[in-house]
Amino acid sequence: MLRIKSRFALALMTTLTLLASPLVAFAQASESAEPFKVGTFAINDVPTVGLVMRDDSLIVDLVAANRAMQLLPQYSHLEMPSDMIGLIEQYEYGMKYRVYEVVNWMVENNLLSGSSRRDFVHDVGTVDIMAPVQYPSKIMNAAVNFYTHACEGCNDDELARRTKERQENRGVPYLFLKPTRGAVIGDGEDIIMPYGRDEIEYEVEMAIVFGKTGKYISADRAYDHVFGYMVAMDVSDRGGRPPGGYGVRSDWFVGKGHDTFAPHGPWIVPKEFYGDPMERLHQITVVDGVTVQEAKAGDMIHNIPELIEYASSLITVFPGDVMQSGTSGGTGAGRVERASGSGYLIDGETVTATIEGIGTLTHTVRAEKSIPADLSGAQLPPVSSYRDN
Repeated sequence: MLRIKSRFALALMTTLTLLASPLVAFAQASESAEPFKVGTFAINDVPTVGLVMRDDSLIVDLVAANRAMQLLPQYSHLEMPSDMIGLIEQYEYGMKYRVYEVVNWMVENNLLSGSSRRDFVHDVGTVDIMAPVQYPSKIMNAAVNFYTHACEGCNDDELARRTKERQENRGVPYLFLKPTRGAVIGDGEDIIMPYGRDEIEYEVEMAIVFGKTGKYISADRAYDHVFGYMVAMDVSDRGGRPPGGYGVRSDWFVGKGHDTFAPHGPWIVPKEFYGDPMERLHQITVVDGVTVQEAKAGDMIHNIPELIEYASSLITVFPGDVMQSGTSGGTGAGRVERASGSGYLIDGETVTATIEGIGTLTHTVRAEKSIPADLSGAQLPPVSSYRDN
């Protein structure tokens, strides 16, 4: 009887030990030792999800770092998503704590610098920066959502009057959709001006990346559905449709839908490391050294939670979807004339779009020089062919 009791006691102690051990050995981190950003990078020609660390100087191959960490017995085995949409989908369902765990392991063991730096850590200049999300299922864009953009070319008195009028009657946001694959490009890729389309403009915008599926998301719950923020540009073709046929000159597909017209990146700041964008947002566009746009969130007509509520009342948002919150004055009639003598972009110019606390997109503008000779004539024609009509 004594032997039976002893065996029972030993089995009980063993069971309790096994139950208790994972709580110590496999507990995930609730906080990150350092802030980080996330992006998609070509490392040895392979698209790779990476962490951006140490003032944007280092890129960590997240899958490789996680694989190395879990070789140690105190860490549980957990598969890391291999693409950005996978990471975003799982982030708020526990994956972010695993990412925190990877960061803390690297920081605590000094694996990011010096002689102990690991081979899954890369200098940012040695990798190709791709658009973070390859590719969103949709890009929703807020049109004319800054008071200064709604009154391009206005003097101070006109802007004050028009702003007051709009504040008293804001209405609902105006959203339009932009293509994704083909239009979306990453930092450093060229913006292509389509053949003969010579009225091309820049627009810097904050892009909100959704982290959770939602429909009818109230403004009060809006940030619960946000994964993070990135820099975006809404490149625009102001040339419009040629005369004849359908009689409206304005055409949103022509204006917004060309290849390369949706630069995104250079990476995404998870929301916990950015704060309230309606307090922090500061966005700037520079073309060949000339600042052509600058604005803060206070210039927005509809704030980001309101945009999310409106968008989700029309269509369900999914993880990885993107909403761009609009641009400020400095386009259209408010264009700043540059050394080129043009208010529009021209071949060879460099455009940088910066949002403080996120990063900077840099792109060179290249004009398409020719089109195939066998086209029937149904293609979009050069603006010069109907500009004076």
